[in-house]
Amino acid sequence: MPTRFHLLLTPSGVTLERAMQFIQGGFSYRTKKELELNIEVWERGYIAHRIRDANDYARHVEYIRQHPAEAKIVVSAEDYVSSSASAGFEVDPCPLD
Repeated sequence: MPTRFHLLLTPSGVTLERAMQFIQGGFSYRTKKELELNIEVWERGYIAHRIRDANDYARHVEYIRQHPAEAKIVVSAEDYVSSSASAGFEVDPCPLD
């Protein structure tokens, strides 16, 4: 997506909140440094949804895969090259199985 991304994350050794701090902090620092920008890169907060079970995981995987097509950025989800729906990407198995 041009202005956002969706991510399914299974942190290991840290909390989800700490993992997001690492991701957001590192990305913000690098973006501001490399592009010589002095702007906020992230919106305040993020939507954290803890996956409840294998069905919930499958539903979120499918939502993420289909979002570029539903947003009318591409005709088919497979056409969005930065998506796991694109050829060559493989989604990890559900960690709840």
